[in-house]
Parts: sequence; C-alpha cells; structure tokens
Amino acid sequence: MFDSGKVRLNRLFNTSGKCLDVAVDHGIFNEYAFLDGLESMPDVISQLVEAGPDAIQMNFGQSDVLQSIRGKGKPALVMRIDAGNPYNATNHEVLFDMLQDENNPILGALRMDAACVICNLLLIDGQPDLHRQTVRNIGLVRTECDKYGMPLMVEPLVMQSNKARGGYESDGDKDLMVALVRQARELGADIIKADPTDDPQDYDEVIEAARCPVLVRGGGKADLMSVFEKSYAYLQQGAMGLVIGRNIYQHPNPTTITSAFMAMIHNDATPQEAWDIYQSGS
Repeated sequence: MFDSGKVRLNRLFNTSGKCLDVAVDHGIFNEYAFLDGLESMPDVISQLVEAGPDAIQMNFGQSDVLQSIRGKGKPALVMRIDAGNPYNATNHEVLFDMLQDENNPILGALRMDAACVICNLLLIDGQPDLHRQTVRNIGLVRTECDKYGMPLMVEPLVMQSNKARGGYESDGDKDLMVALVRQARELGADIIKADPTDDPQDYDEVIEAARCPVLVRGGGKADLMSVFEKSYAYLQQGAMGLVIGRNIYQHPNPTTITSAFMAMIHNDATPQEAWDIYQSGS
C-alpha cells in the first residue's frame, strides 16, 4: 500500500532529494536572546518566502503567518510540537520538554497543512527524567503520525553545561551522538535533525546510524565563511540538507545567504562558490 507520509515528504524535499529548512521556532523556548531578528514574524516570513528555502520551521501559534500567504510556490511548513527549558541561560532545578498537546499532538500540524512535525530527543548528564520524557513524547507522536500519514522529524541533542553563559549547549561528542541518533531511528524517526560532530570526518557514522535522511543542525550564529566550510564538510559526508536558524534570520540579508545555502545543498557549490553567491547579492 502507498505510504501517505511520502506525499508530505515530497513537499519537504527538493527534486534533488535534499532540503534547506530555515528554523524560526525559537520563541517557543522562552529565551529572550533567541528573539533577536524575530521581533516581527510577518516581516521575517515575508523575507524568507521571497528567499525560497525548501521549508520553514515554525510553531502552531505562528504558522498562520506562513500559511496565510497565497500561492503554491511557498516553502513547506515544518511544525515544532514540543516546548522546553534546556535552552535558557539558566540552570533550572527542573528541566522539561513537553508536547504542547499530549492528547492530539499533531492536530495543529494537520490543520495548518504541515509537511512534517518535529520534536526533541534530549540527553543531558544527570537528567534521566528529561530523557525519559522525550522518549515518551516520541512514542506518543509516532502513533499519531502513523494514523494520519505525517512524517516525524526527531531532533536528538546531546547537551552539556555551558560554563560561559549558564544553561546548556550542544556536545559534539561523536560516540554519544551516534548512540542518540540510533535511538531516534529506533523510536521511529522519518527524518533526523542532528548536531554536527566535533570532527566532520566522523559524520558518516551519524549518517549510518540514522538510516533515514539527516539534516545538520546549524546552531548559534558564527562567522559566515566558517559556517559554509563546516556545512559543506557535513554535506560531503552524506547529510541530505541543513536546518539553519540564526545564521539566516539574524543576517541583514536573508535572501542572499539563503541562495548561497541552497546552491551548496542542491548544486554542490563549494564554500567559496557559496561565498561568491552571497557577496554578489549583498
């Protein structure tokens, strides 16, 4: 029987079989520093739709901004369906990551015609309850996704204490990441949004563990040429695309930087070629 989830995946992935997903779902995590560049969602989404990535990652309460835009050429919607506090610049006594609606976790995504839903799988040393909660979340969501043909993207994050600012940050330990990515696949992920490893040459092990399309998580804002070089290295290891947030939406010209990432993902542009595309439009 035909898998109805593939209908939605066909909207998410370009004809190249790859995807640039621009993440602007940061407001759900209740961290003021994440809002720089996202103050006006209508303005941000208007710029991104013009830039033309494959997908835009949003939450239910903002998804109407994208889906109220007319026309069939706009990016696909990836909807985040969980919210948590591990991203705050604070070491909370209790960490959580909850589905917004445990009873109907993908109902909002169905109503807003999302192409995919996304939720976390979190691993932090000394926080087994948080890991258990995210495992349970995925189990609840997977059941609903199977009912309605909704693809499930899982974001496995190994996190460690951020001694500089407080709270937590990504841990690029390859062994921990490969094990968590494998768990995400075992739990039923259709797509995995995974952190980069400390050494890009290790990323083929992440790809092998996933056995489904892997999109590399962009992380915090950084020097642009460095971002291009690292992204290219992970794509060369077999990643099927990128999920970029702050390195696009906090940039003064999201359109040109999106064009550069799209060329890298879909046309195998080198970091220098991506830089030239960015420079030509600046």
